[in-house]
Amino acid sequence: MKSVEKTGRCIISHEAPLQGGFGAEIASTIQEKCFFHLQAPIARICGYDTPFPLAFEKLYVPDRWKNYDAIVRTVEQSC
Repeated sequence: MKSVEKTGRCIISHEAPLQGGFGAEIASTIQEKCFFHLQAPIARICGYDTPFPLAFEKLYVPDRWKNYDAIVRTVEQSC
C-alpha cells in the first residue's frame, strides 16, 4: 500500500488467469484502500483465460517483456 501511495501506480504480475486469479483480489483491495492515490489504472499481467498446454508455457507465463510493456503503459497513462 505504501508503494501505491508513493508512486500512484500499481502493476500486478502473476501466472494465474486474469479472471478469478489472486491478482484480481489484490487489485480490488488496492482499489478500495488507495483509490484517491492512484494516478493510473491498476495493470495486471497474467496468464490467458483458457487452458494452455505446457508445450507453450513461454507464451502463457508473463515474462520480462510483458512486464516491461505494462510498466511503460502505466507510466505513460494518467487518470
